[in-house]
Amino acid sequence: MSPQAREEVNPFTTRLSHVQTRTSFIHRRTAPGEVPGTLVADPSSPEPTFEIIKYSTDTFQEQENASLKTLIEAPEYQPTDDSVTWINIEGLGDASAVEALGKAFNLHPLALEDVVNAHQRPKLEAYDNVIYVVTRMPHPETLNDTEQVSFFLGSNFLITFQEGTPGDVFEPVRNRIRENKGRIRHTNASYLLYALLDTAIDQYFPQVEYYVDMLENIEDRILKHPHAEVSSELHTIRRHLLFLHRLIRPLQDMLSAIMREKRFVDDDTRVYLRDCLDHTAQLMDMLDTYRDVSTQLMDMAVSAAGQRMNEIMKFLTVMSSIFIPLTFIAGVYGMNFDHSVSPYNMPELKWVYGYPFCLFLMAVSVIVLIVFFRVRGWLGIPDADRRITQPTVYKP
Repeated sequence: MSPQAREEVNPFTTRLSHVQTRTSFIHRRTAPGEVPGTLVADPSSPEPTFEIIKYSTDTFQEQENASLKTLIEAPEYQPTDDSVTWINIEGLGDASAVEALGKAFNLHPLALEDVVNAHQRPKLEAYDNVIYVVTRMPHPETLNDTEQVSFFLGSNFLITFQEGTPGDVFEPVRNRIRENKGRIRHTNASYLLYALLDTAIDQYFPQVEYYVDMLENIEDRILKHPHAEVSSELHTIRRHLLFLHRLIRPLQDMLSAIMREKRFVDDDTRVYLRDCLDHTAQLMDMLDTYRDVSTQLMDMAVSAAGQRMNEIMKFLTVMSSIFIPLTFIAGVYGMNFDHSVSPYNMPELKWVYGYPFCLFLMAVSVIVLIVFFRVRGWLGIPDADRRITQPTVYKP
């Protein structure tokens, strides 16, 4: 598939020149010296909405837009030993709701503080009753737009907090739970954590592949049009790849820490987490490779521009060199000598073939210079290089 065709089917509709890279996350709002565990919500974040999914091998319950009271008090949605409860909260604009939910499920205040201060790097922290996992989820429709997702994994429940950007990448996991596809409803909450992490990590692949297509397109432009101005585009792509690299690199440490967790992650889930870890390694290899490619293309663009400038200067120099003898001849015969004073003062001026002789002399000068430039390899392709570039014909 050509780069143009890949660009047409790419899920990202935003052109590179209009991509807004979120190179910095939300700044910490807790004042220096504040009591640890103090929750200060982002005033620009939307109010939280609650979604509850409870399932087992044979049962399934789902409630969207649930109230906080239902979430905490409704017995039908409370975690049990034979079921898994997934509580998803979108929006961190109400610190009191986050605090109330934390008290209901005995979540550590320091972890809740990291939830509302959505600038954390991917990590894992272990507490007595849960493990706390942080990652950044790419937005499904825009480039380099990510949001923090926090996971609290217990023995039979999983709580996820999202910043509140409209939409997420977890809908395929919800559909697998609803339709009882795969292993989710036959395993514990740790497998659900793996499924969500795997979906978020896989969402990075379309973004990286988009930049790969852009680099291939730029390479074609450089080769076809060496004068193309692509330095700014390459610089933007390199900055975006660096942004993705900074997001994905900590994921490897975080996944390795989850695999070492013995209390809430079983051996069967660790096998799948190894595959998830392999995906991050693939992403890192792709990012490292194409960051180098972007650097090489930038060097190629600069080299192509310099080579084109050299070709222009060589052409102008050759043309100037050709006109130097013509100017000299015209200057000699344009001098004001009086032939009547001396027969040696421009005798050609009285010669019947003087003008044709002057034109002939100019033509010979031009031909001699062109042949000289051609022999020295200053004009066109030298004969030695031409023999090298000619394809060798195989004769059996």
